[in-house]
Amino acid sequence: MSRPNAGSGPDPWRGPVIVAQIPDTGLYRELEASAAERRAMADLAGLRDILSAQADFDLTPKSGGRVHVTGHVRARIGQTCVVTLDPIENEIDEDIDLMFAPEAEARRLADLIEEGQDSEEPPEVADPPEAIINGIIDLGRLATDALFLAIDPYPRKPGAVFEADVTAPDPEDHPFAALKALQEGKKGQ
Repeated sequence: MSRPNAGSGPDPWRGPVIVAQIPDTGLYRELEASAAERRAMADLAGLRDILSAQADFDLTPKSGGRVHVTGHVRARIGQTCVVTLDPIENEIDEDIDLMFAPEAEARRLADLIEEGQDSEEPPEVADPPEAIINGIIDLGRLATDALFLAIDPYPRKPGAVFEADVTAPDPEDHPFAALKALQEGKKGQ
């Protein structure tokens, strides 16, 4: 997943989980972004404000070092209406369902899918798994990515409708009106 304005800076909302420490029965985690994390995320996403941001995740170990991550992200964001320019608030409510695999396997599967797109046969796997980097899955980054992807880029205040100022053109107001006036002035002489 990519982010708007993703740079080399650190992720504002962190929630690292060490894959080797996930029990066979799975792991449940809840996250809530602090005021400083919300402010940093709002700046990164170009939002007026992030009033709240919570997430919960279930991590289930699978064969081959893979981990299935399901979860839910909820947030309340402050934006500006594109029609009225009034401040508005919007709710984000997104589900997450991703498979993670060790980095080498994720890269290998991504390459196989890319090769399969060149052939006539459909690829066996629709999406490659996300890579487990350095044995860690960062739930804060997952939550941030899901939140950013759910942001409406053109938020509108309920009931706000853009109405263009439409006026009937004046038949005397056209590019050649001045020329016409000059010609009529010469005729009168």
